[in-house]
Amino acid sequence: MESNDVTESKVTEQAVTANATAPAQAATAAVLVLEDGRIFRGTGYGATGTALGEAVFATGMTGYQETITDPSYARQLVVQTAPHIGNTGVNRDDAESRRIWVAGYIVRDAARRPSNWRSERSLDDELIEQGIVGIQGVDTRAITRHLREHKTMRAGIFSGDAARAADKELVDAVLASAPMEGARLAEEVSVDKAYIVEPRDFGWDGEPRFSIAAIDLGIKRMTPIRFAQRGVRVHVLPATATLADITALNPDGVFMSNGPGDPATADTQVKLLRSVLDAKIPYFGICFGNQILGRALGFGTYKLRYGHRGINQPVLDRRTGKVEITSQNHGFAVDAPLDGATRAPEERFGRVEVSHVSLNDDVVEGLSCLDIPAFSVQYHPEAAAGPHDAAYLFDRFIELMADASSKTETDTKTATESKTEDTK
Repeated sequence: MESNDVTESKVTEQAVTANATAPAQAATAAVLVLEDGRIFRGTGYGATGTALGEAVFATGMTGYQETITDPSYARQLVVQTAPHIGNTGVNRDDAESRRIWVAGYIVRDAARRPSNWRSERSLDDELIEQGIVGIQGVDTRAITRHLREHKTMRAGIFSGDAARAADKELVDAVLASAPMEGARLAEEVSVDKAYIVEPRDFGWDGEPRFSIAAIDLGIKRMTPIRFAQRGVRVHVLPATATLADITALNPDGVFMSNGPGDPATADTQVKLLRSVLDAKIPYFGICFGNQILGRALGFGTYKLRYGHRGINQPVLDRRTGKVEITSQNHGFAVDAPLDGATRAPEERFGRVEVSHVSLNDDVVEGLSCLDIPAFSVQYHPEAAAGPHDAAYLFDRFIELMADASSKTETDTKTATESKTEDTK
């Protein structure tokens, strides 16, 4: 088995072309160009060169290292709405994957030097080493308001020699880049080989309670750890995993993770999940995994105007009536009826209801199947970085697996007793 931390990246279409340069070149001219022609000028941050992708904004006041290492940000230029970035540096423990995934980074005031007892190096040095082009000294409030009013859009960061091109040339370069609609990225950020996360390595005493197959569509490091802390052995499988790969493990449940790209391109995973649901294997999905459950049930998906990204998104859990403050990172959503139970368009899966809803814009934030053991949420309950309001979802999945296991044992006992009676 191979660790997620050492697996080589498989990104086949890198949105960044950069030359790592010394930190002394932080004063290099840089420009942010949006596809509608809006231009913001600042100075270089991180590597020097060109970064192309979708411009999005993240509203978290903390957790910038977890943000930039979240694979769901692949091929995106992230605008941090918090004004001061880099104050606490970076360290090995807070990275949520094996590398930085943002295509480019946009900040207002970059820290001149980190100051924190956990810091191992500066964020600027980390961006340079990994070839991530950024820009600082721009009005991130104005950029965020522009994206809120006009929607997320393609953009480019150009620094050094690239920033000297004519404005029209820069806009043309942005317009020639690939849009997020139709982008299939999960396979590019996923691991190549399966690996296992053991409960004993994260404080669990005794034998594992359950085992699950977790499909890595851009999984964050903390997610399998949250399962392991609860006594669940996690087999992390590549995005290309098949039903045979899953059944060979005889898991108690199947999990699909967060990830980047357009869920309309995830036909392979939708087909796989339908097979899992047909087999009545308990299922839990988050973020991309929620959108895949929606598609598997027969619902459509659509692109949000500017998405939800940050660690302060309010969500209502309709089952309990409680409001959760959640960590989110998504630009697409499930198109399902908001009120009451409804028959899934794929009728063999029975009834389904929207279990969670965004209190900002009524976007579907969770699905719960009423006739099969499956549910999902659109946000990230692992809380890295972010609040712990949604940690109960890991326990809810464990309860779902326990109920399914108990039902299987009861059915087996009943069938055995019936066979015994027939032979008398």
